[in-house]
Amino acid sequence: MSLRARLLLLTTALLLAGLSLISAVVSNQLEGYQLSRLDSQLRSFTEIISGVAPAGPDKKAPAQPQLLDPALDLIGTPYLAYLDANGKIIGTLQSSRVDAATFPTADSLRTLPRDGSAAVLPASNGDGRWRAVARPSTGRPGTVVAAAPLAEVDATIAKLRTSSLVSGAVLLILLTGVGWWALGRGLRPLRRVESTAAAIAEGDLSQRVPGLAAPKTEIGHLAASLNTMLGQLEQAFADRSAAETRMRAFLSDVSHELRTPLVGIKGSTELYRMGGSTVDEAMGRIDREATRLTALTEDLLLLAQLDEAPEGQLDPAPMDLRTIANDARHDLKALDPSRRITLTGLDADDPPGPAPVIGDEDRLRQVVTNLVGNAVAHTPAGTAVRIGVGVEDGCAVLEIADDGPGMTEEQAARVFDRFYRADRSRAGASTGLGLAIARSIARAHGGDVVLRTALGKGSTFGLVLGQADVGRVEVGDAGDAE
Repeated sequence: MSLRARLLLLTTALLLAGLSLISAVVSNQLEGYQLSRLDSQLRSFTEIISGVAPAGPDKKAPAQPQLLDPALDLIGTPYLAYLDANGKIIGTLQSSRVDAATFPTADSLRTLPRDGSAAVLPASNGDGRWRAVARPSTGRPGTVVAAAPLAEVDATIAKLRTSSLVSGAVLLILLTGVGWWALGRGLRPLRRVESTAAAIAEGDLSQRVPGLAAPKTEIGHLAASLNTMLGQLEQAFADRSAAETRMRAFLSDVSHELRTPLVGIKGSTELYRMGGSTVDEAMGRIDREATRLTALTEDLLLLAQLDEAPEGQLDPAPMDLRTIANDARHDLKALDPSRRITLTGLDADDPPGPAPVIGDEDRLRQVVTNLVGNAVAHTPAGTAVRIGVGVEDGCAVLEIADDGPGMTEEQAARVFDRFYRADRSRAGASTGLGLAIARSIARAHGGDVVLRTALGKGSTFGLVLGQADVGRVEVGDAGDAE
């Protein structure tokens, strides 16, 4: 059954039970009230008769129904009987409007308690019930019995029950219809949620549950929670798709990079077999390609280790980035003596400032070496390079700034991708893993490598790390800027 049908069935069952209980309580209360009133009348009448008519009715007196019937009806006692000490009926007064065949039997009258307690007696012909009260008479042995039929009480209760049944049925049908409509409107937001879920199941992850109710309501909370979950699912699927795309590109690039040195090695051996080269020439080319293959393999292994457990690849200790910056200046001078190289603070007009960090010096040197090599490889010979070091916004920063051609926004967005080369014509010069390794090492330290560039305005790569306590770092003279 649907939720709507189950809720309606439960509500209808509870309503039916409530109406039945109310009807039963009202009927019992009304019946008890009428019986109590009738018992009070019967007791009062027997008390009066037992004292004022000790001799019993005069059987010789002619009956006068025109006087007797209204009198008995007025006091609500259509039947009055006198019993002697042996329980024999010695006299009666009865209304002519009541069929004598329905009066209680003599045997049932003898069973009545004599303390004025009311009891229900069956009619002689079995059609109906009587309410009777017995009390001892005064002045002579015997008992006075007053009885009244319960036909009117039973008819009133039956009518009440019939009215309750009819009105309850009408009310139940009406409320069931209203409940069906109200539940339909109340569950309409859930149907919207269902249709949204169906659309998502068909692959449309951009679907969202519309604002179906106020945010503080249950439906509002549900819609907000579902939208949050759907956003996370969409992002997760997008991330997975992007990861799969990157993995396919990575595998393709790895295959290409591995194939290049292997082809060189195989070509050298084939050329040697054909007599096209000497042993020394062939071995030299094989050695160069093997060295390149080894470097590529080591780079890939390092990236895999940094991805899996970055902190496990580090041996941190207190240090100052000025030491690495000064060594980087000498490395640049050795690689290209024609370049103008300056060592400054983060502002070109300031001297180098202290940049204390807790880091693995060898790994951080590898980062700076990659940045220096990138500047040399991708800028024309003689291009000025500035090495800045200092503290900015609570972070220790070492930056390599060049006056080279710079990069476009697309190139800058992909420059840290593995195997990416902005200049494909220089594919043989590097594997395209240097900047990716630099960023991975920096992030393993809790920092990052950032880039500021614009086409025609040079590039600035910055190593940004968390600043350490200055008191824990001891450094020597970083050297003077040149």
